[in-house]
Amino acid sequence: MTDEKTVRATTPQEFHALGSKIFVGEEIGRSMTAYEPRPTDVIISPFGKCGTTWLQQTFHQLRTGGDMDFEDISGVVPWIETATALGIDINAEQRAEPRGFKSHLPYYALPTGARYVVSLRDPKDALVSMHKFMEGWFIEPGAIPVEVFAHGWARGEDDATSYWDHLLSWWAQRDNPDILLLTYEHMIESPEHHVRLLADFCGIALDDDLAALTLERSSLAYMLEHKSKFSDPMMRALTERRCGFAAGSDSAKVRKGGVGGHKKILPEETAAMLDAIWAEKVEPEAGFADYAALDAEIRRRNAT
Repeated sequence: MTDEKTVRATTPQEFHALGSKIFVGEEIGRSMTAYEPRPTDVIISPFGKCGTTWLQQTFHQLRTGGDMDFEDISGVVPWIETATALGIDINAEQRAEPRGFKSHLPYYALPTGARYVVSLRDPKDALVSMHKFMEGWFIEPGAIPVEVFAHGWARGEDDATSYWDHLLSWWAQRDNPDILLLTYEHMIESPEHHVRLLADFCGIALDDDLAALTLERSSLAYMLEHKSKFSDPMMRALTERRCGFAAGSDSAKVRKGGVGGHKKILPEETAAMLDAIWAEKVEPEAGFADYAALDAEIRRRNAT
């Protein structure tokens, strides 16, 4: 077995090379082409580390009344882009209606004809969370500092993989009745409100018992207790085959979470870089001077 320290990335270039072994354009294209959306389908499509797994679990608990008989949340709410690589029939019937799917794509890159749920998150917290997530799986811990990782994250390989393009694509659809736009920060502050918003949007009948059960089983404490179900075991196995990672890489998706953690981690220069990109890309199109202003507007829109 190859020593895993010689396999994990120690430079941004190595990190990119490993990612290209997992996310192969031709495979992703086949997955997207194969998917046949139904009007009742729900596609959960935040940017990475902006609440995707949390929403998958909340949705699945609502539609099944509390099913936990799965090994991988993405086995019951599958990731569209990786269906071909993982050998998943993306059009198969699921355990309950409506069918649910995961994605990380911007609005314009997804098939039309379904319904879409997207949570946005402060880019600084999303960056820090992604860096922590990749360390111990794709990145050798300590090898790529967050300020170095930030440059690749902030710009993306192209527009379609950037945080900013993703955000703007969904914000432009804010009045589309088939899209539910949320913020991670508001979800943390008002979980019951968001359980009810999600149930209503998905057409799932909700009583107090189901609301309470869903709140319990989508809580951080509960998901940490069952974190193996939220640690991407299918994708981890794929990385072990294609990248040569040793078994047991840390791919856990449920971590501390929270709001504002970047303040203790990001250097001032990195935070300023993200602020400058926001001013360049987001403010001219969306009209918000910073993420806090956008968050406030989405809260206002979802208040009733």
